[in-house]
Amino acid sequence: MGGAVRGVIVDHELLQYANGQPENNKSNPVLSMLRKLRFSNIHTAISYGLLLSAEQVNLLQTMAKLHSFECLPLTASSLDVAPQEIAHVWANISGTILYLLPNREEASSKITCTFFSIAPDAEVTIELHKSNKIYLDNLEELPLTICRLNKKAISNDVVTVGYIMKPSREEDFAKRGAFPMCPTPNGLIFLPLTFELPISTQLEEVDVILHKATDEIVFIELNNSLEPSNRIAYTTGMQKLQRYIDNHNHCFEVDPLKSIYPVLDRLKIQQLLLGLEDLNAEGRCTVRAPHFLKVNSFDEPDLVQKLHDAKLSVPSIVKPQVACGVADAHSMAIVFKVEDFKDLNVPLPAVIQEYVDHSSTLFKFYVLGERVFHAVKKSTPNADILSKSSQKNGPGPLLFDSLKSLPTGTADQHSGGQDLSLDLGLVNEAAKWLTRMLGLTIFGFDVVIQEGSGDHVIVDVNYLPSFKEVPDDIAIPAFWDAIKKKVDSKVMKQASMAPPSPMESVDKQETIKC
Repeated sequence: MGGAVRGVIVDHELLQYANGQPENNKSNPVLSMLRKLRFSNIHTAISYGLLLSAEQVNLLQTMAKLHSFECLPLTASSLDVAPQEIAHVWANISGTILYLLPNREEASSKITCTFFSIAPDAEVTIELHKSNKIYLDNLEELPLTICRLNKKAISNDVVTVGYIMKPSREEDFAKRGAFPMCPTPNGLIFLPLTFELPISTQLEEVDVILHKATDEIVFIELNNSLEPSNRIAYTTGMQKLQRYIDNHNHCFEVDPLKSIYPVLDRLKIQQLLLGLEDLNAEGRCTVRAPHFLKVNSFDEPDLVQKLHDAKLSVPSIVKPQVACGVADAHSMAIVFKVEDFKDLNVPLPAVIQEYVDHSSTLFKFYVLGERVFHAVKKSTPNADILSKSSQKNGPGPLLFDSLKSLPTGTADQHSGGQDLSLDLGLVNEAAKWLTRMLGLTIFGFDVVIQEGSGDHVIVDVNYLPSFKEVPDDIAIPAFWDAIKKKVDSKVMKQASMAPPSPMESVDKQETIKC
């Protein structure tokens, strides 16, 4: 008996919950941890003793229901007996159960983590539930503990993926089942990394690292000649993680920091996309970059001539050169008259980009390793309709945050009257080309089709997108496969570069003699 961790029960005394409305506890770190476990298909519950007041029990039950946890009343106070009660309640579960209580034995540790095995229809005896104990200083150690127990119970051959990103992004991925702590069908275990614990201790268990490094950017300076690594300042935790990776060969990144640098800089991406012209051939649609111009000031005296030389006209869309990682990276504007550039409230340096009439239709493409998916979304109207709409709100440019709501058009709001036809084969070629040029495993890009010409214009590229428009039952296995194939490729590359063993050298010499 034994197996992977299938259930975690936390005693109510560890919750440190606030009295009053359950909603006041939404940011409780213990509840956040339990949600993370539940999203990982681990049964989760809050336990309490029978002496708890009716008011406190009601609060616990309401809180548990709010977060889709179970609430278990346990009559036993002895750790030798409580597992029997838990086994009766979770009679349909087979595997290892963790029961966390305040530690009243060891003064140096705050939490006692007792783990034991259960199985359906098994006879419940004290011998069967012989418990083991692990002492934790804080609850942040729980995922690492689960990872170690799972690897010991299943196989050390599983690949452990450590991941780090901001909590809201992590929860968005986790609730779709992307980060299971028990092995995926292709042998991955996911471990959430935290900078609250020594990063070296966690990375000792990790084979590959998945990060959204842009969530850890403190400062970016693009308007100088320094190397990208010297122009981007990361949090202290991210710097420690990177130093560890640089000094240890046993773990590596799914996508290294150096590969995401171009995605941080809209000018670099625009310049890279100019190479798409190599994919074009007679007799089919063109895939291209939008026309663009970098500006350091909107008051440049020869701005009109520069716009003309760059094949730009109004309306144009204006974006900060910094693409992500800082607060105002998504503060943009659509300019309808040249006069609107004066005192324009968009961070500098900026990139002025061609506004493509595209019938309010945006094609979002997602690259997950060797697989490419796409979804169709509504987008901003064509320029003439957008201009009329903007005039109703007064003269001047249209300022917006690209992460928030934008005016979207309807199906009939286009000038040419023709249907847009997506050349999927062409865009898939562009996806493969971008994979080679960027060296990224997981990324996304946006395509619009220009009315009239039919040009396929790639207007944006981003790293580790949510790909939430793709159904989870398709996207999540593809996500896992992309990571596993990257690991396999890295292992094969390292094996090919390793010096031959003494025995291999002898065998080779014997072959030569023969």
